[in-house]
Amino acid sequence: MNKKDKALTYFSDKLHCSQSVLAAYADECGITEEMAFKLGSCFGSGMRKGNVCGACTGALMVLGLMYGEEHNGDPEERQRSNRLNDLMLDRFIQANGTCICNELLGCDVSTAEGVQYARSNGLFKEFCPKMVASAVDILEEITEGMKEENDKQGRDDKC
Repeated sequence: MNKKDKALTYFSDKLHCSQSVLAAYADECGITEEMAFKLGSCFGSGMRKGNVCGACTGALMVLGLMYGEEHNGDPEERQRSNRLNDLMLDRFIQANGTCICNELLGCDVSTAEGVQYARSNGLFKEFCPKMVASAVDILEEITEGMKEENDKQGRDDKC
């Protein structure tokens, strides 16, 4: 099963979008599926406030675990992290118009009324899986680009 199918299966099993994306990459990130579920559990629905889409935050957690800063004060690692963060969010916005959950859904999911609207209109079941898929597609492009970059530099590590 590819990463996108795995993430969509997790999401259809009622995990948050953030958990679903992160858990699909747990092996590559060096964490267990259970750790991914726990780590991603507070980021769904834009941190329950309609902020940055949980699928994006899940993808950013993956990028952080795979390519993030390992050493305090290393400017190259910081630059790489910043570049990958910007790349993920910029590409998601380009593909979807925004990375803000409330704007994507067209309702305020930080309120009971907004959640009810999203449920009544099938947004969590029909629209959100598209955002999970989009985040994974972009993440796959970025990680493939990083592998190619590392190959050109003769590096065998992820970063």
